[in-house]
Amino acid sequence: MAAPLDPAATRRARSPLRLADFRWLSANMLLASIGMMGEVVVLGWLALELTDSPFLVGLAMGARALPLFFVGVPAGVMADRWPRHRLLIVTGAGQAVAAAALGLLAHTGTLRLPHLLAITLVAGALRGLEHATRQSYAHDVVGGAGLVEGLALLGLAMRGGWLVGSLGTGALIATYGSGAAYFAVAAAYLASSVVLAPVTAPPPKARPEPESVWRNVVGFFTLVRRDPMLLTLMFLTAAAEVLGFSHQTLLPSLARDVLHTGPEGLGALNAARSVGGIVGLLASMRGLTGGGALFLAVLAGFGVSLVGLGAAPLVVGFTGVVLVLIVANALGALTDLLAQSLLQLNSPPHLRGRAGGAWVVAIGLAPLGQLQIGALGSLLGVGSALAVSGLALVALAGVTVRVLPRLRRL
Repeated sequence: MAAPLDPAATRRARSPLRLADFRWLSANMLLASIGMMGEVVVLGWLALELTDSPFLVGLAMGARALPLFFVGVPAGVMADRWPRHRLLIVTGAGQAVAAAALGLLAHTGTLRLPHLLAITLVAGALRGLEHATRQSYAHDVVGGAGLVEGLALLGLAMRGGWLVGSLGTGALIATYGSGAAYFAVAAAYLASSVVLAPVTAPPPKARPEPESVWRNVVGFFTLVRRDPMLLTLMFLTAAAEVLGFSHQTLLPSLARDVLHTGPEGLGALNAARSVGGIVGLLASMRGLTGGGALFLAVLAGFGVSLVGLGAAPLVVGFTGVVLVLIVANALGALTDLLAQSLLQLNSPPHLRGRAGGAWVVAIGLAPLGQLQIGALGSLLGVGSALAVSGLALVALAGVTVRVLPRLRRL
């Protein structure tokens, strides 16, 4: 009689980590995320130092995300037409050059807000192409059956990179200044590009004859118009970005003006975001099920946690703020993972790059949230701004449950 199969051993045998290309892709995500979070920390702190305005910090953060909205669709088309691993190498190197340029300007004392905004916009365009490409390349490597676990593992690598980038960059700013911090960001981006040298292109799959980029872009909008569920997923992803993830815009003001800490405190708050993301993604690997219903529940929980974050400084102090940030970002990570997987799993193979592009377009609306929460923070204070955004997210999830019952059945 055959011995019973060990479920844990079966899961290990099927783990995406058994694939060499996926391990290199995970290393790329880890290193790119060190640069990504390091860039968030130094950009927020430097913008606050240059302007002393939460609203203008929101403007700087918006400049980082604004290109995603415009490049998302063509980025998805490019990810469907050209070797995806090579696009990831190019985007990593390009972001390294942009960060090094900002580091040089900051180090020499010649950096001004227009320079910061312009170079950040260029880097944001490269990041849009990177995001769309990485999602579809992950699908190439692990296949549909392993996609959710693969994206979760990449998400863990990303949050691990965020943890290192946030704590390390805060310490670098405090010790050596913002110029050195940007140079470290550039080094992380460059390393993320180099580690992809050994990966391979996936075997070619049958797909329609290639058309021009413009016709592909038009085809994407036709697809969105004909598929209301894709449009709904894009809209809810955008809402999570605008109303939920925009809370990072207020962290510099929360650290300096409410909690009265320096750049190390800001680094600790961003580290709490990373820890929360790791917690959320580990939870996702415990076999959570529910698809669209789970997505809406987690979205509502994300909003509730932001209301708690707004009240935390008055009630529980710095330690409590860190704990609430962990909870909020655990729910945010689950929201992000479910949105990406639902978009990929509900798209045909030859449009997976464009599904990644749809996600990029949705998160490209982040500047609206960063500007609105920055303005609310300037007018009402940090706590009230967080509460307003959180309550709006809860209300949106509740309305969606009533109006679009089909989403719950995905």
